[in-house]
Amino acid sequence: MADVSVRPARGADAPELAAVQVACWLDAYTAVLPGPALTGLAGSTAALTGRWRQSAQAPPSPRHRVLVACAGERAVGGAALGPALDEDLDPDRDAELLVLLVAPGERRAGHASRLLSAAVDHLRADGFGRVVLWVDSPDRGLAALLTSSGWAPDGVARELDLDGDGAIVVRQLRWHTDLTVQEDRT
Repeated sequence: MADVSVRPARGADAPELAAVQVACWLDAYTAVLPGPALTGLAGSTAALTGRWRQSAQAPPSPRHRVLVACAGERAVGGAALGPALDEDLDPDRDAELLVLLVAPGERRAGHASRLLSAAVDHLRADGFGRVVLWVDSPDRGLAALLTSSGWAPDGVARELDLDGDGAIVVRQLRWHTDLTVQEDRT
């Protein structure tokens, strides 16, 4: 059996998490973004490392968490979670899976499923009743994982203007799942 796990992130995981995030962005947006924008993404690793380190070491609240998927000692994926940010949601009851990433070369090995399951467990323990996640509409792999895990689109969509001038827009759908536990009393 492979040595795989999910654990709380540490500050030392930040460089690997930033590298995973950049690799995921490049994989997702190579066909969408022009060359200079891709170069900008690739050059953002240092800034992302600082953000991951800050999020792991000093989260904004006790209900914010960063998790890391590991293959042996290597961080191959990450998740960030906390109270929901959307204005139509209640941050006391609703959570958001802010980031769910697995390195392109590590996909289809169960890391995303383990991250998703661990995130849901943490959010339930923190008293949330629902969780949402924004998904790029072309991401069929993540949509399939969410569907098989009991998630569904909640009917809310948004468009992200990737370069600020309206030339490159990515449509996202908000997915959700109910975290309330229904006990089986049979």
